[in-house]
Formats: sequence, C-alpha cells, structure tokens
Amino acid sequence: MALADEIDRLHELHQQGALTDDEFARAKARLIDGIGAAAASAGNSPLDEVSKLRRSKSDRMLGGVCGGIAKLSGVETWIWRLILVGLVLCFGSGVLLYLLLWIFVPEES
Repeated sequence: MALADEIDRLHELHQQGALTDDEFARAKARLIDGIGAAAASAGNSPLDEVSKLRRSKSDRMLGGVCGGIAKLSGVETWIWRLILVGLVLCFGSGVLLYLLLWIFVPEES
C-alpha cells in the first residue's frame, strides 16, 4: 500500500472517531518516519555495489576478474568463468568484456 493510501486510511479512522487527534498525529509521524527510514536503508544503488568491484588477487586464472565478480555477487567463480567462456564461444564478446574489466577494474589491495 502506498504512503498516500495509508495516510488516507488514518484520516478516515480519525474522521470516524476511532483515533484521537494525538493518536492520529503519532500514527502519521510513525508512518512517515518508517517510510523515510526504509528508503534510507534501501539507498544502496546498483552503482554503489559496482564501485566495490575489485579484481581478486587470490582467486585468479588470468587477471582475477571472475574471482572479483564472484566475491561481489556471492556466486561461485566457476559459474562466472563458464558464463564468460559461453560469451566467448557464442558471440566473441567475452574476450572484449574480460579485457575491458581487466583494464578498468582495480586490483584488490
């Protein structure tokens, strides 16, 4: 339910006499504060996550790109390697993608 719908429902309860003025004000403030806190905690955008990407020093075959993606995503490294090999075999774009990531993604410290 949207915030406006929740506030409308509170207003209806207030108009019907089910909520006093003080109860209505507190419930409305709690609702607005709860929505604001949820939005603030969900403020991690995908770009924030991508900026954490680093090439792995320990889990690497060539440049550590798949190891770094595995650490960030929580998916096993071999799955990322398999996806990359599939891209290489099907479209050839996997080579370009890997080289770009190898060049532009910094190595973990």
